[in-house]
Amino acid sequence: MEYRILGIVAFLVFAPIIGGLLSGLDRKISARMQGRIGPSILQPFYDVRKLLSKQFIIVNPAQIFLVISFFATVVVTGVMFFGGSDILLCFFLLSTGATFLIFAACITNSPYSNLGASRELLQMMCYEPAVLLACIGFYLATGSFNVSDIIQADLPAIIKTPGFFVAFVFILTIKLRKSPFDLSTSHHPHQELVKGITTDMGAKTLAIYEIAEWYEHVFLMGFVGLFFICKNPWSYLFAVIAVLATYFLEILIDNTSARVKWLTMFKLAWGVTLLVAGVNLIILMVLA
Repeated sequence: MEYRILGIVAFLVFAPIIGGLLSGLDRKISARMQGRIGPSILQPFYDVRKLLSKQFIIVNPAQIFLVISFFATVVVTGVMFFGGSDILLCFFLLSTGATFLIFAACITNSPYSNLGASRELLQMMCYEPAVLLACIGFYLATGSFNVSDIIQADLPAIIKTPGFFVAFVFILTIKLRKSPFDLSTSHHPHQELVKGITTDMGAKTLAIYEIAEWYEHVFLMGFVGLFFICKNPWSYLFAVIAVLATYFLEILIDNTSARVKWLTMFKLAWGVTLLVAGVNLIILMVLA
């Protein structure tokens, strides 16, 4: 119980710091890949501070409630995960948070926000099967959906679930809203959607959304690391290396890929999921 409380407190305190640093590192590495110097790694914190200092403008009274609900569900998701709870329930709650975000975009009068909301729904349809199969893979490999049981396994789950890991890393590009799957919104405003689902958000509302994304990214990276963690203390080091390598891979893909159409994203996401995760699932069921 003490370790669970420690994990929860560590997530609440350090997740926004780690998430902000990852965002700053993302921008710095992306700039280097593009031949630019790039902003400071601390720039995301400066941006959020500036947003919070601006005048509080509400585009729609319900929007701020829905964005705060999105923020709350993301934080609770991370609290449950780092507290050792059920990973399946964590992702169900995260999907609920994404629904709040979609509603927040739908209730505005901006055609960009509405189109971004529609595309966000399409993205959910593309990545949810891989997420569900990844959770099932953990159960087949360790006999439990609970994080507290998974990290106490004799061997890391990646040994039995390489296909599930590949499928999850593939759809992680969608979850992180990176090219070529950044259909609903983008970290860059120079596109046909402007900023998609966040176009009509006021300054302080956008700041809440940015902080919620930091929490979400830490949770997602924590799930990546879960594939490599077992009762061996050295496994945590391998998990950190895997997380950093995965995040760098996502940055590389983002800077070397052009945006695709939604149908291409759907075919690729479901195709990769059914191929690698489906084959891995069949093998585990046969060997069980």
